[in-house]
Amino acid sequence: MLNFELYNPTKYIFGKGQIAQLNNLVAKGSKILLLYGGGSIFKNGIYDQVKQALNGVEIIEFGGVEPNPRYETLIKAVEIIKKENITFMLAVGGGSVIDGAKFISGAMYFDGNPIDILKKRILIKEKAFPFGTVLTLPATGSEMNSGAVVTIEATQEKLTTGGAALFPKFSICDPTVVASLPKRQIENGIVDAFTHVTEQYLTYTHDAFLQDRIAEGILQTLIEIGPKVVENPSDYTLASNFMWCCTMALNGLIQKGVPSDWATHMIGHELTALFEIDHARTLAIIGPNLYRVMFEGKKEKLAQYAERVWKITEGNTEEKAQLAIEKTIAFFHQMGIQTKLSDYTNDYKKTADIVVERFTERGWLGLGENQKVTLEKVKEIVELSY
Repeated sequence: MLNFELYNPTKYIFGKGQIAQLNNLVAKGSKILLLYGGGSIFKNGIYDQVKQALNGVEIIEFGGVEPNPRYETLIKAVEIIKKENITFMLAVGGGSVIDGAKFISGAMYFDGNPIDILKKRILIKEKAFPFGTVLTLPATGSEMNSGAVVTIEATQEKLTTGGAALFPKFSICDPTVVASLPKRQIENGIVDAFTHVTEQYLTYTHDAFLQDRIAEGILQTLIEIGPKVVENPSDYTLASNFMWCCTMALNGLIQKGVPSDWATHMIGHELTALFEIDHARTLAIIGPNLYRVMFEGKKEKLAQYAERVWKITEGNTEEKAQLAIEKTIAFFHQMGIQTKLSDYTNDYKKTADIVVERFTERGWLGLGENQKVTLEKVKEIVELSY
């Protein structure tokens, strides 16, 4: 097992009716910036619950945070916090709103141009603006980690940030919100969480046995409940297991002591930046083709995945591994998600060249768990995804 440090200070508050706890979680006399997205919180009743729980607290609202939050929007929130002497930020939304809050948090005390946090991948380790979250869309696990992804609209780049100072102080996670979600968002959430696990699991065989078993348990649960929660989002048992899987997939636990990949994400981010394709759908486009191109290095782990998750017992290592890839694609299709770039855009023929050019400019010459996803491999993966 690899050496590791585990640090996660987020207070995670799960279950029905927990939004009412906001009154006890936010310090008395706070002046809050309420951050949210496109307005779904007004339709599903979450806004009213938040306002009721914070009755008597001074609140300034900042809505309109986009799916794939824009740097240009978030920097305006930074200016408002400074101008209005805000003392705490509450992000009410899904991964995009929470990711936006993390960038705002890091930018508040950053000494320099805040865009460099993204451009130069600067980690915010010490001082950041305090914030909490109310989760309305399970998917990214952003409610219990310190990572974020932000889009710079001016350059069509989707870049990451993070650091130990960017964990939410608390996150309220009420599974009843799932009942109000469109099917597309639930489908995306299942596949997003699934791929978060495979990024940390489908690498190479190692001796961190418990991490593998936890990862496999999350994958098996998502396979079991995925189609069911899409059809029955008001089923509390399904919704609660869905929400907890999404959190567990990316709260840092299964990543400790093991190699991790993340090349699927890095390539997928470019598809979102270029074509506005839903994040989860870019992962479904890229992931299986990355496994194919990097097959020799991953086949042992893919075969383990085949045996333990998909219960494939016949065939040799290569045959099991290949069948596991096909099973994964079939699951994505079952979840209503197409797995070819041409399913989403007709303007795809130069995509591989554009992605390689961007990675070259950033100095990203080797991705993956062992940096063997070279620029040549990136080009092959993207072209195979057409």
